Amino acid sequence: MIGTDRYVAANGIRQHFIDYPGDGPTLIITPGLTANARFFDGLIDAGLAPALHVVAVDLRGRGETDQPDSGYTMADHAADIIGLMDHLEIDRAVLGGHSFGGLLTYYMAAEMPDRVGRCVVIDAPGEVSTTIVEQIQPSLDRLETTFESWEAYLDFVKAMPYYPDGWWDEHLEAFYRSDVVDLPDGGIRPRCRPDHIRQAVEGTLVPDWPDLVARIEQPTLLVRASEPFGPPGYPPILTEDTAQRTLGLLRDGRLVDLPGNHITALFGDSAARAARSIVEFVMEETG
Repeated sequence: MIGTDRYVAANGIRQHFIDYPGDGPTLIITPGLTANARFFDGLIDAGLAPALHVVAVDLRGRGETDQPDSGYTMADHAADIIGLMDHLEIDRAVLGGHSFGGLLTYYMAAEMPDRVGRCVVIDAPGEVSTTIVEQIQPSLDRLETTFESWEAYLDFVKAMPYYPDGWWDEHLEAFYRSDVVDLPDGGIRPRCRPDHIRQAVEGTLVPDWPDLVARIEQPTLLVRASEPFGPPGYPPILTEDTAQRTLGLLRDGRLVDLPGNHITALFGDSAARAARSIVEFVMEETG
């Protein structure tokens, strides 16, 4: 399904999002730490829209949204989403996110409960460990590099320890293509700037996440990618134990396990199961 690229001035920056029309409730969904709105293309094509009206957002510093020098705390990101909702005249929406976007969902549900109906948290624990940065370090490394061509960048990406045995997906490749800018000399570089991502990482270390999650009253779907992620020897981002502890904090939480790792679980064959679980959960709101 082809969405419409839209741009709005909200909370002092120009924000980009992709609007996918649908008959169901509105789901505002935000991507991971270095990702952009195209990360959800696999879910969209698997039926997330038009079953739902999906608004996939580029957070500040990512994708085609502005890249201010500062303002990368959770409170800053939340204010951006509220500004976007106000511009779209959305008083209350289902809020979802993957990884960093999942943490943002926790934050907004606890701190701004009148604006958040249900929550869809994809592979984000209710606690933040420094080992997560180690697991995503190969993805962070690409931000520091300029590549001589798209082909060189694609070779670098495919060699990261996230895609074993030659696994690949056309939607994933399209996401990575949207993640770079072309340079005058024919080279390319990722859109995200390392300093902005470092600020965003620092921002995740400030909140008391268990306290925030324990304050969430909204029904919450916790989606867990069940396979290891990162360099060899690392566990899933959301382990079984961490998922159960997170469920124990939530007042109304339920868990769905998906095959695949932190990235691959939302693409390929697993995307259909993920999309179906999210749609069924969101549609409970309307019966």
